[in-house]
Amino acid sequence: MDRVSSSMKQVSNPLPKVLSRRAGGGGLEAERESFERAQTVSINKAINAQEVAVKEKHARTCILGTHHEKGAQTFWSVVNRLPLSGNAVLCWKFCHVFHKLLRDGHSNVLKDSMRYKNELSDMSRMWGHLSEGYGQLCSIYLKLLRTKMEFHTKNPRFPGNLQMSDRQLDEAGENDVNNFFQLTVEMFDYLECELNLFQTVFSSLDMSRSVSVTAAGQCRLAPLIQVILDCSHLYDYTVKLLFKLHSCLPADTLQGHRDRFLEQFRKLKDLFYRSSNLQYFKRLIQIPQLPENPPNFLRASALSEHISPVVVIPAEASSPDSEPITDLVEMDTASQSLFDNKFDDIFGSSFSSDPFNFNSQNGMNKDDKDRLIEQLYGEIAALKEELENFKAESARGVVQLRGRTSELEAELAEQRHLKQQAQDESEFLRAELEELKKQREDTEKAQRSLTEIERRAQANEQRYSKLKEKYSELVQNHADLLRKNAEVTKQVTAARQAQGDVEREKKELEDSFQRVSEQAQRKSQEQAEVLDTLKRELAASRQDLQVLQGTLESSTQAGAEQSTRIAGLEQERDSLSQAVERHGEEMAALQAELQQLRDTLSREQESSKMELEMLQTQLKDKESGERALQQRLDEEQFALLQGTAQEAEQMVQDALSRLEDPAHISCTGSADCLLSRTLAASECVERLRDAHSKYLSNRTAVGSLLPCLALFAHLVSDTLLQGSATSHVAPMEPADRLLEMCKQCGSEAVSYLSTLQDPATVEGADCSLVTTCLGRISAIGEELRPRGLDIKQEELGDLVDKEMAATAAAIETAAARIEEMLSKARAGDTGVKLEVNERILGSCTGLMQAIHILVLASKDLQREIVESGRGAASPKEFYAKNSRWTEGLISASKAVGWGATVMVDAADLVVQGKGTFEELMVCSREIAASTAQLVAASKVKADKDSTNLCKLQQASRGVNQATASVVASTKAGKSQVEEKDSMDFSSMTLTQIKRQEMDSQVRVLELENQLQKERQKLGELRKKHYELAGVAEGWEEDAAD
Repeated sequence: MDRVSSSMKQVSNPLPKVLSRRAGGGGLEAERESFERAQTVSINKAINAQEVAVKEKHARTCILGTHHEKGAQTFWSVVNRLPLSGNAVLCWKFCHVFHKLLRDGHSNVLKDSMRYKNELSDMSRMWGHLSEGYGQLCSIYLKLLRTKMEFHTKNPRFPGNLQMSDRQLDEAGENDVNNFFQLTVEMFDYLECELNLFQTVFSSLDMSRSVSVTAAGQCRLAPLIQVILDCSHLYDYTVKLLFKLHSCLPADTLQGHRDRFLEQFRKLKDLFYRSSNLQYFKRLIQIPQLPENPPNFLRASALSEHISPVVVIPAEASSPDSEPITDLVEMDTASQSLFDNKFDDIFGSSFSSDPFNFNSQNGMNKDDKDRLIEQLYGEIAALKEELENFKAESARGVVQLRGRTSELEAELAEQRHLKQQAQDESEFLRAELEELKKQREDTEKAQRSLTEIERRAQANEQRYSKLKEKYSELVQNHADLLRKNAEVTKQVTAARQAQGDVEREKKELEDSFQRVSEQAQRKSQEQAEVLDTLKRELAASRQDLQVLQGTLESSTQAGAEQSTRIAGLEQERDSLSQAVERHGEEMAALQAELQQLRDTLSREQESSKMELEMLQTQLKDKESGERALQQRLDEEQFALLQGTAQEAEQMVQDALSRLEDPAHISCTGSADCLLSRTLAASECVERLRDAHSKYLSNRTAVGSLLPCLALFAHLVSDTLLQGSATSHVAPMEPADRLLEMCKQCGSEAVSYLSTLQDPATVEGADCSLVTTCLGRISAIGEELRPRGLDIKQEELGDLVDKEMAATAAAIETAAARIEEMLSKARAGDTGVKLEVNERILGSCTGLMQAIHILVLASKDLQREIVESGRGAASPKEFYAKNSRWTEGLISASKAVGWGATVMVDAADLVVQGKGTFEELMVCSREIAASTAQLVAASKVKADKDSTNLCKLQQASRGVNQATASVVASTKAGKSQVEEKDSMDFSSMTLTQIKRQEMDSQVRVLELENQLQKERQKLGELRKKHYELAGVAEGWEEDAAD
């Protein structure tokens, strides 16, 4: 018994809990209520008005909630209670969370959200009217979400996170080129919305400061993570679809696709680069970098070079406040199994017996207990069946995840293969680059060697010329020596001939002497007798002989001298012969050296000629390559010019289309702003004409033409829009002429830009017609300028003093007139009328005194402003420098003086009984508004701690009090003077009353119609007054600046 009682004590607590949770199916409702409560808390924490980023754990809880309920009913039921249209930050964070649900939530989120598409569109248009803060961001983000919903509705094969394999992408187009074409257009629109949000967020941030580390900056940057994930997939699919389309369709048909892809490629590359440099993204996401150049769709093999951008979210990138959340299926399964185990442990596997005496314990009979047990069994069976469904669904999810893992592994292998191919190609390009560098070095070496060879050849030529000169000198010397040798030989021959003559004469003399001796001997023998004669003859002969001997001796001496001379000449001849031989040997050596040099020079010339021919061949190849590169460069430069001209033409076309846009009708502008824009556009046209002429003279000078084209398109578009805005506030006839001239100017600009895109007409492009149109627009703008702006700036200072003096004089005159009217009223009126007139004129006198004090205070404050702000300049120069402020003072002073004069005239009419009290009240309010304008104009440049400013503010309050006194006294006088007619209808018949009733209704309708017309007239007058005042004081120009 003790054991049973202890068991009953242990079981007595769990049973009521189980019964209370399960009785009547209330457990499921409680669970549903708990789920909705948790979701409501998470959604309210994720979407709040604090300018901080959405916490990841709250967003993850919302995503898991959609998977738990298989839809987004709870999410929208909570969101519909939030004031999204009243708080921009709240709407921005809603867009972020909803974007996450569309990407990572259950597939039914899209179906449950389509019914709210029109509400999102209305909210987008509503936030689009705000140009500052989160208004424009919310408008663009809502447009993006609607585009995403429409895209996934049209293409249900694409999941919310856009993750698909190549096979699934092919199946999405159903192997139909028309489907692929339309799908590419829709992806372009989708990606365009993503890029617009990207650019708008970046333009709303001050990038000069570290905005990514502030809470406000992170609130704006956090949704861009979802945008980056979408853009990476859309870019990848667009590239693959364009390659597929180019394999099926002509290239000309897809020109628009390529242009649009190129524009989006440049934007996406720039935005990815800017995002990767932000500190906020570096710890949350790894942003891929797009290639340097876009894919070449005209080359089918370029598809193998395409690398899909992969966005990596590191594991540690989760928010620090996030919490580990287990799978809902596992949690439900674990909780259910735990409940079943506890239930079986407590109650057993069957309830055939009653071991714990539940009948006596709970006061139930056996039938109630059995019914309760059966009910519990039914609930257990239903829960088990639901558990089995959960298990089956989780098993399917595991299979799908495994399949997805296999696909990702296949894609990873493909990416690795592409990476290897890219590395191989990079190595090949690197090797080719090295080879080109070597060829360049060889070319430079060959060039240097050619230069050296030319230098050596030139030196050899100089040496050869020197040798030639030396050889010529040697030949000349040799010829001289030969001539000398010939002369010596001739002299030797003459000497030998003379010696032979001497020897012959000697022989003849010896023969003669011998004959004479023989004759003498014969005579001595034969003629002895004539001895004396013979002796005399002998003596004479001896004398002759002596003479002959002397002659012979002298001849012998001469012969010896001749022999000596001949021997000297022979020695000289021998020396000359030796010298000639030496010269001949030297000449032979020189000739051999010269021949060797000639052979060397010929060989070097042949080698140089061969090297020169080779270098000339290389030079020709290089020149042909350079010509090809130059031609390619010219084509690329013209393509760049053509693309820039197309972009400029698109910009001008967009401006022309906006002229007809109904949303642009509400935009207004001033003639001064139009003239400034027209002047800037005219100057830009002149620079464009100069740049175009330079480009025609030198086709490589395209760098100066492209900026001028971009600036030309921007300024012309701005001029067209400003002209259209100015025409909205101009009179009918000038407005029509201005609008027509703007359209003509846009057409001429488009025609000029079109001629720049055609190589055949680029030389004949002329922008003189655009200049003419701009001149006509400027002339129309000059006509529309308000004449009040023609005052010279040097006259502003004098005009301020004159207007302030005129205002003071007008106030004093008005006060004097009021005093005069008060004296006349006291003299001529009595009773109630005198009392009313005294009260009204007294309050008017008080108002004039208050205005007089305010004008004096304004003068003192202006004098202080001029003295503190002009520096070394004169007051007139200060007024001319601050012309807008000066014109505001002049306008306010004129209004005060005019208001005082009009109010005195109205008071005079009221005192004479010819005017109305309403006119006097309106005049008093108008003069109060004019003094307020004067105070505001004086306060613009005043120091906030100035004592004169305090006096001016006190005087302004005094004017307001005096105005209220005038209005009060006027109303009191009106009620006192006017007599109310007593309405006595007792004597009227039914017909008369009916007649009076109809007359009263007609009168009421007439007065209501008249009142409505007067109100419309008043509104138009105020609008026109505001516009003229804004033009006169430059409000619109300041706003445009």
